[in-house]
Amino acid sequence: MAAILLRAEFSAAITPCLECCRVLDLGCGSGRDCYMLSQLVGEKGHVTGIDMTEDQVSSFQVLDNTVMLFGYKKPNVNFVQGYIEALAEAGLEEKSYDIIISNCVVNLSPDKASVLREAYRVLKDGGELYFSDVYSDARIPEDLKANKVLWGECLSGVLWWEDLIRLAEEVGFCKPRLVTASIITVGNKELEKLLGNYKFVSATYRLFKLPKGSEKKSCLVMYNGEITGVEESFEFDGQYTFKVCNKEMEVDGDVASILSNSRFSGEFTFQRQGLKTPEKKRMLGQTQGGSPSKISYPAPSIGPANSRRQA
Repeated sequence: MAAILLRAEFSAAITPCLECCRVLDLGCGSGRDCYMLSQLVGEKGHVTGIDMTEDQVSSFQVLDNTVMLFGYKKPNVNFVQGYIEALAEAGLEEKSYDIIISNCVVNLSPDKASVLREAYRVLKDGGELYFSDVYSDARIPEDLKANKVLWGECLSGVLWWEDLIRLAEEVGFCKPRLVTASIITVGNKELEKLLGNYKFVSATYRLFKLPKGSEKKSCLVMYNGEITGVEESFEFDGQYTFKVCNKEMEVDGDVASILSNSRFSGEFTFQRQGLKTPEKKRMLGQTQGGSPSKISYPAPSIGPANSRRQA
């Protein structure tokens, strides 16, 4: 149930600016998202899907399709069988990906800290983990985690969102930046009775791996409107939306560091506070790290409420 809701939300809101990037899909399943991503990254990009099961589209079939439909000279997709908690054992090298995506998979892992550590390891400096999942408003007790039905429904294995923020920072990511969040209704009276007062939301977060020692100072930025598909308005997260029709916008130190150390760096003009001349950085081929959005949704509160900013 929860997985189906997230699939539609995730596919509609896939992160932009993917051309030429190396992308890893955690828990790729049949490979549908990999196939979509193969077109978005282009012939010079590459997509790897990893899944612990054999029930996925064969590499040969998907690779043939990417060449045939997109006109590529060679395939840009491959699949690996392995566990998302042990990417090294699957042969995935350190600092080898620009972006990692995942859709309603992390909550099914019994070792979520290892998932985040491995994601951090294989990301390049400036890299991004962009993922959708289900979260609870409190820690789920062990007796509910042991319920196989609740676990299979992507409910009892979920993280309390405060634990996600804590684990991400312990691993080395910047504070997670919340993109979207919406209430999940269980819709089953028996399961609702078991769950009691626990509330659940589906949420999409961006986690960025910034270079060590990255400066975090607020600054003015101006979006140049050149990202394909979001030329007029780029919704970075639930707090910041950048529009070409407006002038400079002040961003906090976390976002300033993310934008200037990621694949988005060439898409903005940066003006440090107190400087008269805009400083434009271009650091192509990398990706970024972020901080938790403080906004209110029609869902259990995730962080203090704050109004959405637009530029």
